[in-house]
Amino acid sequence: MSEEKNYSFFQNTKCEYFPCHKTDSPETFNCLFCYCPLYALDELCGGNFRYTKSGVKDCSMCLHPHVKENYGIIIKRFPEISAMMIAFKKWRHSSDA
Repeated sequence: MSEEKNYSFFQNTKCEYFPCHKTDSPETFNCLFCYCPLYALDELCGGNFRYTKSGVKDCSMCLHPHVKENYGIIIKRFPEISAMMIAFKKWRHSSDA
């Protein structure tokens, strides 16, 4: 499984923000997806998020992309992200007409 491979985990303990989310296990905190690729899926991301009063998605309590074992789960969702971006591009071009 990819979760057992070295490429599924990266940690930057020298980062000024490490760890960027509160965790009881900083030694297992995965920085590979520093910016979560699932963010664009909005409420379908599968993570622990909330919306602020101003409507901004707040993922500060979510550790989903920072768990090594979730690497495969996240990678498998890339086609969804791609499909969403293609649909958005078509919508944007149709609204320009």
